[in-house]
Amino acid sequence: MNHSYYALRRAVERGDTTFTERVESFLQKIYSDNPRLNALLEVYDTEAIEAAQNWDKLYQRGQPLPPLAGLVYVHKDNIAVAGHRLGAASRILEGYVSPFDATVIERLRNAGAICIGRANCDEFAMGSSNENSAYGPVQHPLLEGYVPGGSSGGSAAAAAAGFCHVALGSDTGGSIRQPAAFCGLYGLKPTYGRVSRYGLIAYASSFDQIGPIAPSLQELIAVYEVIAGFDPKDATTASISLEPFSHEMPPPKRWAFLLPKGLHSEVETAFHSLINKLHNAGMEVESVDFPYWDYLIPTYYILTTAEASSNLARYDGVRYGYRTQEASSIESLYARSRSEGFGREVKRRILLGTFVLSTGYYDAYYTRAQKVRRLLYDYTESLLQRYDVIAMPTSATPPFRLGEKTQDPIQMYLSDLLTVYANLTGHPALQIPLQGFIGLQVMGGLFAENRLFAAAYALDTLAQ
Repeated sequence: MNHSYYALRRAVERGDTTFTERVESFLQKIYSDNPRLNALLEVYDTEAIEAAQNWDKLYQRGQPLPPLAGLVYVHKDNIAVAGHRLGAASRILEGYVSPFDATVIERLRNAGAICIGRANCDEFAMGSSNENSAYGPVQHPLLEGYVPGGSSGGSAAAAAAGFCHVALGSDTGGSIRQPAAFCGLYGLKPTYGRVSRYGLIAYASSFDQIGPIAPSLQELIAVYEVIAGFDPKDATTASISLEPFSHEMPPPKRWAFLLPKGLHSEVETAFHSLINKLHNAGMEVESVDFPYWDYLIPTYYILTTAEASSNLARYDGVRYGYRTQEASSIESLYARSRSEGFGREVKRRILLGTFVLSTGYYDAYYTRAQKVRRLLYDYTESLLQRYDVIAMPTSATPPFRLGEKTQDPIQMYLSDLLTVYANLTGHPALQIPLQGFIGLQVMGGLFAENRLFAAAYALDTLAQ
């Protein structure tokens, strides 16, 4: 079955199917495969069918439909949907129900999209394999025994398994792009400030961005153009106008490739083949010696854990969520609720963040990391004066096995080496399926997402 949203719209117009029938087929797939994959934590079956029936009635009456009527999507468990659980895959938010919609959810609903479920993820979006969820790991939908990537692994697995047309994830250091690569999908980390974070549970506020994951570039762009734009509820959103993507836009001609040492042989082979194809197509391709590889991971983890330690201080067992039953005082209520409610990886990052912000260490770690962040931004801006796009692998390796890296946090952190760069600088980055479960990511200038889309379509042409 063709899972494309635009194929569905054409089929509805021909009278071959209905929006309701398509939602029911997605639900059948979810009921069949989700118990094995653990990609979705909640299925909005009744609401999804009612929404589809509504669009069918309007269409049969000849009334105009909104641009994404009938598009089915899932959202990550750190994006708020009114009347539904919101847990960030953590025990600390056990039983919490959101009283409001995130801005991205509201905009998609107004555009006619249908939300079909809430996707599993690494707890508080902290992880690279989706093995840190309080509700169990997510299985790769196409490679049994392998991880789907993280932290938006449930979103990527749902999109790859055929549970929806598009999935929403959040990207703090690659959490959209890496699982999209591991599952053979497209994934977009927009420019920081392009998409509202209102209704997103914060991990590291100056890094987080919501974005789409999809098997098709066309659906990804359509969802991006709906959710992007200024939001008065989020003071960090930019007021820069959004230009719809046009296929008339010429592809980028000047490509800077950043290829670190130690790439997996399959990744290295795929990229040398790609570079040759770009050369043969008349593109200007140059391998750039990036001087800051050794600084990316330390800088990223110092800054994000510092922000996380502050953001997660609000989860105290008093106002909402999990509360210990063993407290003997207010101090023990805080301590035990947080100790019992947070998972191992979240506690590790809170401790690290508290340390780097502590007296005597703030200047040695946090202040220096902020200076490196500025250095990276300036370097990237200078690079983009000479090149149209910056290209590199999305991950240095193909997907790895479940449990392979869980005992070694450093190796797990290093798997983010190639994706944290775009979050440190705030530039947009698009994951493009390259070969199997190996992905290419392209970075561009601030608010230049359309240039990345043009690059992706150019690569699709080369692959044909």
